[in-house]
Amino acid sequence: MPPGTRTRSAAGLPRYVFGPKPKRRTELVLLVFGSLLIVALYIVASLGQNSKVPTDISPFLGVVLGLALAAHMANRWLVPDANAVVLPVAALLNGIGYVVIARWDSVVVPGTNVHPYIGEARNQALWTLIGIGAYVLTLLIVRHSRDLERYRYLLLLLAGILLVLPLAFSPINGARLWVHLGSIRFQPVELSKILLCIFFASYFAENKELLTIPTAQVGNRLFLDPRPLLPIIVAWGAAMAIIGLEDDIGFAALLFVLFIGLLWVATGRVGYLVLGLILFGVGAFIAAHYFSQVHIRIDAWQNPWQTATNYNNNGYQLRQAWFSMGTGGVGGTGLGLDNFTSYVPELTSDMIFAAIGTELGMVGAIAVVLAFVLLIGAGFRIAQAARSDFSRLMATGLTLIVGFQAFFIMAGVVRLLPFTGVTLPFVAYGGSSLVSNYILIALLLRISDEGTKAQYEMLAAGAAGAPGERPMVPAR
Repeated sequence: MPPGTRTRSAAGLPRYVFGPKPKRRTELVLLVFGSLLIVALYIVASLGQNSKVPTDISPFLGVVLGLALAAHMANRWLVPDANAVVLPVAALLNGIGYVVIARWDSVVVPGTNVHPYIGEARNQALWTLIGIGAYVLTLLIVRHSRDLERYRYLLLLLAGILLVLPLAFSPINGARLWVHLGSIRFQPVELSKILLCIFFASYFAENKELLTIPTAQVGNRLFLDPRPLLPIIVAWGAAMAIIGLEDDIGFAALLFVLFIGLLWVATGRVGYLVLGLILFGVGAFIAAHYFSQVHIRIDAWQNPWQTATNYNNNGYQLRQAWFSMGTGGVGGTGLGLDNFTSYVPELTSDMIFAAIGTELGMVGAIAVVLAFVLLIGAGFRIAQAARSDFSRLMATGLTLIVGFQAFFIMAGVVRLLPFTGVTLPFVAYGGSSLVSNYILIALLLRISDEGTKAQYEMLAAGAAGAPGERPMVPAR
């Protein structure tokens, strides 16, 4: 049937049948544009570093376009009505991060024979491939978001196991975040944050009325019954205690924000936000005085200028990052043209935002921030159109995870907040974070597809019941 042909649905409603969904056409255009931009940045970085066009540019272009098209075709097949912005923005951030990682892959720290980031570009490319595979697999397995709600306690148990696993392994840089399997290591906490989000969303969706409507009578007044809140507080408190033992302040802060944010969205009661601020203040005071990792981070945040040349001194990493970003200015030093940044420890992971701010300048840093703003805005739009309370809360929680994780690390780099060391989603080096974030956006797009389909059904039902001339509805 040619595009634009007028037909009638089973209910007798007039409609137009087109080929691909309009959202998917928009997504394809954005993915191709983003892929070409990534390839252009890759060429510029090679020209700046080696004064020649990279010899692997054709295979690189093929891989970038191939991965983008693979994810796009999965969307056409599995989530044809999903949001058209989420995947292109995530792919663009992933590509920018890869270009920066590849740019530093073969660089030697001046005055040494050390290649601190050698092999990371190959590893990140492999993790990107695995991430796209996990994205497609998630869409294949999770055909309906409500299926996740049925297994909330099983998911909570799995999240608890993943949180406890790192305690059996030796700490790295003062934190027990990693699980080692031979030469492979990963952070289970990255996946557990998604599982905990699903559990919180399911519990709050089921108990929101009990958490909102006062039912406990004391004298002549009614108050909120605290009993429905106790199980979830116990689960949250246990997770926080485990994270405290692992010295992971970044994830502890992220989990706290997720818990309070979903509680407020589910109930709409400002009192829960006030309670959250009080609990945060008490927790921050205790952590700063009794947890050495937290004390070190806050001390470096308050006074980072103790010894400017001592690598092991608190604040050295941040100081070097600021000096590096200062050389970038507004327009940046240019991709491949900076050498000072190589002195920054953990440049491609914790400090990749500083690397972007140095060689792409304030313009590049703002572009990354705006990309996250677009991603977060799309996530909240998906939450608004969700078809159920559970889907709405889950989409909100997943968006909060990405948004606050990005905010925590970028604000830490520029000293708005104490440095947490969490990864910048889709951008920073790290397979655990990259794969889990692709799973996260797959869940978001599943919710988006369901919400759009529900809106179509409502429009069709309304049109079927209206007398006289019936309005057009989108083709299904």
